[in-house]
Amino acid sequence: MSAKRSADPSTQVGCVIVRSDNRIVSLGYNGFPKGIEDGTFSWESKGEWINTKYPYVIHAEINAILNAKGCDLSGCRVYVTLAPCNECAKCMVQAGITEVVYYDDKYPDQDIFKAAKIVMDKVGIKYRKFQPSGINIDIKL
Repeated sequence: MSAKRSADPSTQVGCVIVRSDNRIVSLGYNGFPKGIEDGTFSWESKGEWINTKYPYVIHAEINAILNAKGCDLSGCRVYVTLAPCNECAKCMVQAGITEVVYYDDKYPDQDIFKAAKIVMDKVGIKYRKFQPSGINIDIKL
């Protein structure tokens, strides 16, 4: 549901941070920094880097960490739409996150995603792909 808040037409990513008792601490989604309207920059993913979304978008995991507004995230678990990149992995290390559950490993061969797993392995952050239980939940808004 958090991913639906993203205006990115190609890759909507959401992130939920929970404590060990599964209480939600924070939410985030991929989008432009606060105060920048969605139409200000391009959502393109191809072309000259400066003209794409990449230099301007904040990833869902980092937004969720920042949205926690100083809450202690030590020992928390992250649920995220896509496997984290290296930058998000480093931020999760610094925040004290201990587990990452992702829905899709869309780019496993790209170096930034390989590096994320190396970082998480080095510091002992557990990570795994979500395994559906077969239960369907249909929510229409």
